[in-house]
Amino acid sequence: MSRPPFPPFDAESAALKARLAEDAWNGRDPERVSLAYTEDSRWRNRDVFLQGRPAIVSFLQGKWARELDYRLIKEVWAFRENRIAVRFVYEWHDAEGRWFRSHGNENWLFDAAGLMAERHASINDVPIAEAERLFRWPIGRRPDDHPGLSALGL
Repeated sequence: MSRPPFPPFDAESAALKARLAEDAWNGRDPERVSLAYTEDSRWRNRDVFLQGRPAIVSFLQGKWARELDYRLIKEVWAFRENRIAVRFVYEWHDAEGRWFRSHGNENWLFDAAGLMAERHASINDVPIAEAERLFRWPIGRRPDDHPGLSALGL
């Protein structure tokens, strides 16, 4: 199994890799998302450490059961050879209707087949009012004409 684009990355392929990841996460299908990672992929997400696709699927199922109406934007921060660093922001609400904007950074390491072998994520949540939301497209893929993080001042 492979997942283009493949390393070594240049600016165009790194941006495409980040957009494909964003699109998959906005689809909120844990099984589909897990296929972008190696069978034994290692993750750190906040204070959670996990390894392997089954653990990734379980983690994402729980995440999207708690983080409702999830919408995400990723932007490449840096890249080199088989590594990409992205910054991201996502908006969501909890079961009580409280909205949050979550800001974070991820460091990605890819194998030669373009699968992510390591993902290290640091994330901070900020409560926001519903009126402060910036990500208002219909659930799913961010429209191509929707501004990215830099254009939104995030």
